Formats: sequence, C-alpha cells, structure tokens
Amino acid sequence: MAKPNYAFEKRQRERAKKQKKEEKLLQRKAAGGAPGDAPADEPALEGTAPAQDGATLPAAGQPPA
Repeated sequence: MAKPNYAFEKRQRERAKKQKKEEKLLQRKAAGGAPGDAPADEPALEGTAPAQDGATLPAAGQPPA
C-alpha cells in the first residue's frame, strides 16, 4: 500500500486558500471598497466629539493644561 503524501496535500490546501483569498480581494476591489475603510456615510469618530463637561481636550501627545 502507498504511503500518503501529507506534504503534497498541505501544499494543495495552502494553494487553494491563497487563490480563494485573492479572489475575495478582487471582488472587494471591484465593489469599490478596500477592507478596513470606513463607509463614506459615517463620520470619523476620532477627535470630533466635544468633552462632556465643556472643556477642550488636549491634542495627542501634549500634556493637559
């Protein structure tokens, strides 16, 4: 009886995963959005909301006054 070639099977699985990943990436590019991009209808949340007590927040990297 022949010995199973596990290395070949693993390469085939890895090749199939890579091909599937590339196909998904092409579909996302065709849809017009890159993965991780925020939708255009939602505003950016970073630094846009005022503090609750009315005070201003210091800029990033600066100590509070």
